[in-house]
Amino acid sequence: MRQLQQGFATDGDSVTASIDGVQVDLDRQRRCGFPEVIYAEGKSAQTVVDVFARLVEAKQDCLATRVSPEQAHWLLENFPEATYHPEARTVRLSQEKQPQGRVLVVTAGTSDRPVAEEAIETLRWMHCGCELIVDVGVAGPRRLLAQLSQFEGADAVIVVAGMEGALPSVVGGWVNCPVIAVPTSVGYGASLGGLTALLGMLNSCAANVTVVNIDAGFKAGYIAGLIAHGKHARAE
Repeated sequence: MRQLQQGFATDGDSVTASIDGVQVDLDRQRRCGFPEVIYAEGKSAQTVVDVFARLVEAKQDCLATRVSPEQAHWLLENFPEATYHPEARTVRLSQEKQPQGRVLVVTAGTSDRPVAEEAIETLRWMHCGCELIVDVGVAGPRRLLAQLSQFEGADAVIVVAGMEGALPSVVGGWVNCPVIAVPTSVGYGASLGGLTALLGMLNSCAANVTVVNIDAGFKAGYIAGLIAHGKHARAE
């Protein structure tokens, strides 16, 4: 217990930085392999900038998600070398490294793309190779069949779909790697803001399909990145 306490509380260079009520976990990269990610929604622009700055000072790759245009403006004012992706609502500042692994991100429709882009930006922050295939939903089966060769050699596949959420099960039947299904809030009334897609994906009969939360592109990207990095590390 004493060793555990010493690992989480130090004098001088603390593993935690307190900024406007936010406890920044500077030790997460050591423990988990990747730094803490800033969830910008609900925070002031100044707080997001200050947390970002503290991570930069600690020489850690930075990713902020659910970033508003105002927050993005202030981040780019202070960190002009950062990358803002308005569709993904992310700001990323990371070192240049050789990408490891290969993750495919697939959307059922173009309306699902913002969630897919959040996954893509997360994978780029994790220095993971990734590719995006858009608009291959089950209403047009030939669109997916035309892309099947792209799935070969993927470490993981992220499938983003709203409406009835059928696409992940279809993809799961074609690939030999984990499929991470992301339900989106895209759809009409009975889609229930993504709940219908979520329940459909949870009930998938494809054994290689697992599911994250509604619109959770970041979570899907992070899990897929861990899978890809783990596979690459074992191969070395």
